[in-house]
Amino acid sequence: MDLGLKDQVYVVTGATRGLGHASARALVAEGAKVVVTGRKEDAVAEAVSSLGPDAAGMAVDNADPVAAERLIATARERFGRFDGVLVSVGGPPPGFVADTTDEQWQAAFESVFLGAVRLARAAAAELGEGGVVGFVLSGSVHEPIPGLTISNGLRPGLAGFAKSLADELGPRGIRVVGLLPGRIDTDRVRELDCLSADPEATRQASESRIPLRRYGTPEEFGRTAAFLLSPAASYITGVMLPVDGGSRHGF
Repeated sequence: MDLGLKDQVYVVTGATRGLGHASARALVAEGAKVVVTGRKEDAVAEAVSSLGPDAAGMAVDNADPVAAERLIATARERFGRFDGVLVSVGGPPPGFVADTTDEQWQAAFESVFLGAVRLARAAAAELGEGGVVGFVLSGSVHEPIPGLTISNGLRPGLAGFAKSLADELGPRGIRVVGLLPGRIDTDRVRELDCLSADPEATRQASESRIPLRRYGTPEEFGRTAAFLLSPAASYITGVMLPVDGGSRHGF
């Protein structure tokens, strides 16, 4: 199946590792070009090197108010066009309600929430018919995850923003999609498992609750993201798609 991604140009944030990097790699494998971001210059350079000549990079923080305009300008200058953005941000620090501070909430809001809103608004102003805005969110959109209080507070709000944006941009032929990763075998998920006294037992317990009985791979997530961003998914908008091996049992 041809996804129609050849020479399409996407900005993918948080793409030096994890789900963002896997998504950028899948896009490039299907013929797209990407501008990837991360906070550290060396990590961005390493990611661009691994992705090859169809990738460019910029070290920026999603919380930077001018990041969005700079990234879109880089896409146009480097590759001559701009077709969409996938907003992926590392998860906020874990903790229960009593453990989280005002400073942690504020920092996470600036990066995870407001940074994503700014990127989406800037993209919406620049995209034409066929453009797409994607968000990497979390299964916490539907059900809180114990020990991830800040994420539980912010991700559902972003999902609501994405749904509103889909309604507003639909008449212009611009799509908005969300991906809800479950237990994907990334550094972040392994770090969360290691917070328990017995990480291996924690993983086994998590896998026993997943219908497919295993964690997903970043590559599986990346291929799903590439499809949703692609012209092949041209009649899909406003959806929040779980990528979780069947963990979500509701309709």
